[in-house]
Amino acid sequence: MKPLENIFPPSGPNMRPNKIRDEMKAITEQQFATIDHLNHILQHLKDQFVGKDEIIDLMGICLAGRENLFLLGPPGTAKSAMVRELSKLLNGKTFEYLLTRFTEPNELFGPFDIRKLREGDLITNTEGMLPEANLIFLDELLNANSAILNSLLMVLNEKVFRRGRENRPLPVIMIVGASNHLPEDEALHALFDRFLVRVKCENVDPALLNNVLEAGWKLEQKKMIDSPEILAEDIVKIQSLIGSIDLQDIRPAYINLVETLRNAGVQVSDRRAVKLQRLIAASALLCKRSKAIPSDMWVMRFIWDTEEQQEVIAGIVNNVVEADKESPNQHPRASVHALPNADEIFKEVTMMSEKWEDQALPMMERTVIKDRLRYLSGRCEWISNSVQRKFVQEPIDTLWKKIIHSD
Repeated sequence: MKPLENIFPPSGPNMRPNKIRDEMKAITEQQFATIDHLNHILQHLKDQFVGKDEIIDLMGICLAGRENLFLLGPPGTAKSAMVRELSKLLNGKTFEYLLTRFTEPNELFGPFDIRKLREGDLITNTEGMLPEANLIFLDELLNANSAILNSLLMVLNEKVFRRGRENRPLPVIMIVGASNHLPEDEALHALFDRFLVRVKCENVDPALLNNVLEAGWKLEQKKMIDSPEILAEDIVKIQSLIGSIDLQDIRPAYINLVETLRNAGVQVSDRRAVKLQRLIAASALLCKRSKAIPSDMWVMRFIWDTEEQQEVIAGIVNNVVEADKESPNQHPRASVHALPNADEIFKEVTMMSEKWEDQALPMMERTVIKDRLRYLSGRCEWISNSVQRKFVQEPIDTLWKKIIHSD
């Protein structure tokens, strides 16, 4: 593997001053207004989908960076609903498909044009199909079979449709894949690898359930009639600005972070290391900055291959982000830790234990405590420090014993 210093194209004022200066001039106030509009679209989605801010922020990053997003989670956690709602806000073409083991290429890319076939030409009729879409959503992605695997790899990696002699660029601005499991078949690892960003989509914190129900009911009644829209062409304009972001100042810290992740056993290939720069630049761009800062590397928390890696990667990336906490105009997601706070969980469990002792506590509140304790117990597993994890787990187990005994 090449030294990292040799795989990144040179940038910054010392390497190409004229080009950087020209690109900076290209970011106009009108383009910044378009970025503001995209941020408004993302906020609108957050208002509709309570507790899904992290996923929606990553959608924004992938839209700006033109990279693929993978959602991992069980049914009923709003994976499809979020993508569908985003598609309504994008004034462009959308293609959605639920993959099965028996899905054929024609179902995604369209059938061959019979009239052209009679003339001896293999031309695909792509009207309304994947090759014409601006936003592509492939549900149950990992059900893909070998018949469509190679075609999908070309679509995901190069944003190109190739079939026979046909070879054309795709107008896609983002591809989202979803599944309730990670790849088990070796053949699917290449497909999964084409999704640079991976994020878990779970049921929300029980404390937010009332807000979820309220937002969901409004959505059911279609009360949010003043939905904003953004043109697919405007997203393309934002994506074209990615190359104008100056990454030179953070390059040493980024190289060090990639090497640290590799030493920790995380597979960060040269190809992925190069492409991840687009996501870092997207974080800066959405904050309307022309230069990236170390905290923009928060996006690196979401490059895991297995669920077990999440804790390791988050710990390494958070060290880099926290060292940059004094920088102004950070992305809001930079300061939000994916890992739980042991002290906060301990305090909450202690309060819940005291509350449970109240004999007059209504059954409804006891049910809420059970649901909340179940949620906190799951969060406790992600505490990185083993001593802290054991310290917090003990009062949780004690309270569970009380609950079981009372039942």
